[in-house]
Amino acid sequence: MRFAAEAVAALRKAWCRAAGLPPDILPEGSAGIQTLGPKGYVGGLWDELGELQFRFLVEQGLRPEHVLLDVGCGCLRGGIRFIRYLNPGHYLGMDKEGLLLETGKRELGPDLVREKRPELLCSGSFAFHRFSRRPQWALAQSLFTHLCRRDLERCLARLRRVMLPGGAFYATFFESASPNQNPRVSHSLGYFAYTREEMESFGSRHGWTPRYLGEWSHPRHQKMMLFTV
Repeated sequence: MRFAAEAVAALRKAWCRAAGLPPDILPEGSAGIQTLGPKGYVGGLWDELGELQFRFLVEQGLRPEHVLLDVGCGCLRGGIRFIRYLNPGHYLGMDKEGLLLETGKRELGPDLVREKRPELLCSGSFAFHRFSRRPQWALAQSLFTHLCRRDLERCLARLRRVMLPGGAFYATFFESASPNQNPRVSHSLGYFAYTREEMESFGSRHGWTPRYLGEWSHPRHQKMMLFTV
């Protein structure tokens, strides 16, 4: 058994090296979630970041009758506030980790789930077409900070197809002054940074009108981009 564990560890280090990830990075999925806890896995700062993203979108004009798509919603750090605020059935949450979504449901409690009827979809391929509604608003808070360019552009392309005319997509990212040597594979615990110009070009290439908003008081200095239809 010891030799098998050592072989697995060696393979994992080799994979991390090939992917451009730190060799000691925790695995994604259930193993990482169990090690860090669901709230730790999504980055902690539960109340601070949950309130920040909620207040930001309300200040931008989000109203209860709007439909919001929360991309990479995790265990509903911001989602709990949005679900309480929005009309029933108007919150769409997507994450690739079903365990995080189940944790979010428990945070909501059965009464609020029944009353507000949020749609929570587990998908790692941005299958936005599976939701029953098309959104006017979308948010990706601390998602692009973990995506390689290929997956980031896939998200933008697939979201553009389902957004209603006049829709607005707010996405945070780590900004670098020059193109960053990012890992080649997306990872929920990895670090990915892009220049403002790269983010603008990603959006334009997939039919969005990009606008750099920059600082929005994020405690870890993530910047904000706005993509409109």
